[in-house]
Amino acid sequence: MKISEVKPNEFSEFYANYLALVPKETTLIDGFNKDLKEVVDFFQHIPAIKLNYAYAKEKWRVKEVFQHLIDTERVFQYRCFCIARRDKTPLPGFEQDDYIAPSQAKNKSIESLVEEFKSVRLSFIALLNSLSNEDLQFLGNANGNTMSARAAAFIVLGHNQWHINIIKERYL
Repeated sequence: MKISEVKPNEFSEFYANYLALVPKETTLIDGFNKDLKEVVDFFQHIPAIKLNYAYAKEKWRVKEVFQHLIDTERVFQYRCFCIARRDKTPLPGFEQDDYIAPSQAKNKSIESLVEEFKSVRLSFIALLNSLSNEDLQFLGNANGNTMSARAAAFIVLGHNQWHINIIKERYL
């Protein structure tokens, strides 16, 4: 299943910028495996002095951005899972800023964040491997909007790229 198969009615317009960052020929499993390597390599090569850097007051530190990627992946994996299992329960949104302080990301080592990311990602890949194309096309409701299981998954890839681009532009 390629991202080019995801239709505009499968996600909120809010996510269009993320999905636009995913190359059109990207398939879910290959994309998730490639992104796993790219995200880990990216964060492992950030100089230690920059890991607790924030480019402005009230902005997240680099490690907090990484934690945000992990937390978002967890939320979207759950969305993908629920929707693929045909759960009609509307899924809540999440306030990303509320998650950062209790995560204590600024006190975590980059190694522990990398391991956390890998664990979450491998879990998501296992889920995706267990789903059929029909499962992935099923539509549910997340944060008051229609979302397909496959859109929930592909959004993660674009979201990661979005934040990596911001780190490159504003933090490094």
